[in-house]
Amino acid sequence: MKNRELWMIVYIFLAIFLAMTGYFVYNVQFATKAVINDSHNMRKKDLAKQVIRGTIYASDGSVLAQEALDHDGNEVRNYPYGRLFSHVVGFSTMGSTGIENAADVDLLTSNAPVSEKLQKEMSGIRNTGDSIYTSLRPDLQQVCYAALGDYRGAIVVMEAKTGRILAMVSKPDFDPNTVSENWAEISGDEENSPLVNRAAQGLYPPGSTFKIVTLHEYMREHPNDYESYVYDCSGRITEGDSTIECYHGSVHGHEDLLASFAESCNTSFTNIGLSLDIPKLSDTADRLLFGRVLPSDLSYSRSRFSLSSVSDTKTVMQTVIGQGETLITPLHLALITQAIANKGTMMRAQEIVKKTNYQGLFLKEYKPEIYKKIMTVQEAEAMVKYMKQVCITGTGKKLSGLPYQVAGKTGSAEFGTVKGASHSWFTGFSNPDDPDIVVTVIMENGGSGSENAVPAAKKIFDAFYGVN
Repeated sequence: MKNRELWMIVYIFLAIFLAMTGYFVYNVQFATKAVINDSHNMRKKDLAKQVIRGTIYASDGSVLAQEALDHDGNEVRNYPYGRLFSHVVGFSTMGSTGIENAADVDLLTSNAPVSEKLQKEMSGIRNTGDSIYTSLRPDLQQVCYAALGDYRGAIVVMEAKTGRILAMVSKPDFDPNTVSENWAEISGDEENSPLVNRAAQGLYPPGSTFKIVTLHEYMREHPNDYESYVYDCSGRITEGDSTIECYHGSVHGHEDLLASFAESCNTSFTNIGLSLDIPKLSDTADRLLFGRVLPSDLSYSRSRFSLSSVSDTKTVMQTVIGQGETLITPLHLALITQAIANKGTMMRAQEIVKKTNYQGLFLKEYKPEIYKKIMTVQEAEAMVKYMKQVCITGTGKKLSGLPYQVAGKTGSAEFGTVKGASHSWFTGFSNPDDPDIVVTVIMENGGSGSENAVPAAKKIFDAFYGVN
């Protein structure tokens, strides 16, 4: 008995030792970067005293952020493009945001030649941090910035197959070159919230773009007969004390599922939603990352979905057409769209593609990374068919008859208490048979998706394909 008790004690201590060793290895190998990158970590100030912050480059090699000297010879962080990349590149004073925060460890680590590092350290001179190359394209960023115009909102452009971010714009914006001097004004502007990256942190009702989720769930519950669905739209549908109307009182008449989706018929999709298994719909939303962690290194808000088996009829009717309490970020919607374009496989949203030392010596390549499969290939292909139709005969038909083809979904997301006030949404991808880029647009108080978001997306697709 004593030997058995002794061995039990040995096993317990061995288990504790292995657990502690595993925890230590995990933190050293995986958690260190996340801990150092935390904007509240004071260790970064110590690193900055030892290393001159590295340079951030765009995909064409142009400088997005670099150390420079002002007129008085003081070291400052310079952002040559000013407001254009203010949110996605971010800033490194008054804390850090954007890529400046995501790449903090790399930018504050020097891989200069060993002899040079030793010589400088012995002389009390700081070494220069590593350089980061991003997937961001200044030409597309300029187009997105202009396409958003005077609207508040955001645009995300990413490669459909890799998840690499090509452009990310948010308005209202700020000048990162003067963020320290104007900090009180910028941080205290609660009306415009210019520091909020609306692309990744802005939470909006998805409006009819959520019909992607509702359609996906309906297809899953009716795999063999969903194409036989028909509905007669009279412009409104009532269940109990709740009524849903089609946008601006439209009456779509007799329509099948394809037409219901293409025309974004609220009453038809309310009818579909009322037939769904709500717990299964909730599971689908969960699988599509509502309320979950997103595969992104940028700071973001979690999207929200709260429908359950105890939800009342009114809540169900609103939720299935993207209203109610459901909220989503443009980045999240872009990732769902990217997964559909990529045969159901969601990639990590990636902005950093390469790291070199300050002299340009290659150190590391960051390859595209699969995050998870959110739907089957067959399910994704079915969704593509329906999203194509939106841009052929439906609410996105302004994107038809072009040298390229687009599959997408529009949205008119009502908000506030003013009847008819809505945000303008579009999300979609080009060249559906061999997808190129994903474009997601949100224009606050922009009306219908076809009215403003679709033309904005067209400008971006045109620029990508060189269409005048």
